[in-house]
Amino acid sequence: MTRVLVVDAANVVGSRPDGWWKDRAGAARRLHEQLLVADTSYDEIVLVLEGAAKGGAKAGQDGHVLTVHAPRDGDATIVERARLAAQRGSEVTVVTADRYLRARVEGVGARAMGPSWLLDQLA
Repeated sequence: MTRVLVVDAANVVGSRPDGWWKDRAGAARRLHEQLLVADTSYDEIVLVLEGAAKGGAKAGQDGHVLTVHAPRDGDATIVERARLAAQRGSEVTVVTADRYLRARVEGVGARAMGPSWLLDQLA
């Protein structure tokens, strides 16, 4: 079974008070770089970027990381990516701190974990 990790970049970046708000694109780039070299058990990592953060990493496949630029709000894109992966029979985990989004992705068959869970794995 394929394991897919969908990352709500805004929530993960926003969970660390490291000045990300001064450079959203830079914060997104750093997260993207961390995911590229992370030693995880996931076959595919989907990084969803929205707004100014889209300037931090180009959309497309880069190794096992697929960067997606949300056309509108990131939440709808995250739910759609989780739904598609679950329909393919993948085991899907979504990383977000947003309670409403967590309920939505669990409704399409994904499990939800908080940003600290992911950050612990990237450390």
